[in-house]
Amino acid sequence: MAVFTEVSNTEAQDLLRRLQLGELVELRGIEGGIENTNYFLTSDQGQFVLTLFERLTAEQLPFYLHLMKHLAHGGVPVPDPRADKDGDILLSVCGKPAAVVNKLRGKSQLAPQGVHCAAVGTMLARMHLAGRDFERHQPNLRGLPWWNETVPVVLPHIGESQAALLRSELAYQNHVAAGSAYAALPSGPVHADLFRDNVMFEGEELTGFFDFYFAGVDTWLFDLAVCLNDWCIDLPTGRHDAERAARMLDAYQAVRPLTAAERELLPAMARAGALRFWISRLWDFHLPREAAMLTPHDPTHFERVLQDRIARPLHL
Repeated sequence: MAVFTEVSNTEAQDLLRRLQLGELVELRGIEGGIENTNYFLTSDQGQFVLTLFERLTAEQLPFYLHLMKHLAHGGVPVPDPRADKDGDILLSVCGKPAAVVNKLRGKSQLAPQGVHCAAVGTMLARMHLAGRDFERHQPNLRGLPWWNETVPVVLPHIGESQAALLRSELAYQNHVAAGSAYAALPSGPVHADLFRDNVMFEGEELTGFFDFYFAGVDTWLFDLAVCLNDWCIDLPTGRHDAERAARMLDAYQAVRPLTAAERELLPAMARAGALRFWISRLWDFHLPREAAMLTPHDPTHFERVLQDRIARPLHL
């Protein structure tokens, strides 16, 4: 959520009028993130978030926007894209594809306790079940094919020991993905990026999931593993926190019990989740794009998480 494209107050006001959302009060760029341009857009009718898409295309975007609308109508607390008078939710601002969604109440819980992890587990399972009848299909664009394409690009920028770990783990994940247990994993629309800063809380109440622009169809277990790797670890060391993980897994399974294949491959998918974000952070760190308010994430964090997942396999 950096700012790559500057939006003027006049352009923001024109957009609000097109959406019949009132008069502009404030337009403020949002720090954090690295993919899209984001602004808080406040009008006399409420608070919204304006996103200009810097990498995703107009052909890819309907999947994300209609998935959010589908989940919102299915009772999952997610941002609901606003439509213009023609019913369009995919807009254009400054020559870029764009969307406006309602701003969720609450704030991110960056130091989660067990109760927060349980709430995320419950809502994640509800989200997976609510997405079963979503008719559009788009693969996870940061899935295994992207890992295979991107690793050779980042290898020249890292040390020998890191390169060896990256190569061996990528080979392992390709082996896992070719197996019968992987083929048996339940799949559907996933968030694929449900970190602490993409969930809102008011106290202990979970008020919403947001930032669905890495979503795609993938295994539900991968989505759960991504959550476990962020919500249920010690951030400075990357070490697994068994108590928080148990709360999340128990809450998830109370809504959707894991299958035998999922239980078997939980350790491998925990490694896959760590690998995915190590690769993307290496890419963003060593091959950055220019943007106002852009601060790339430290790639060594997920290197530590991956090493911990290899040394201490995550089991139920």
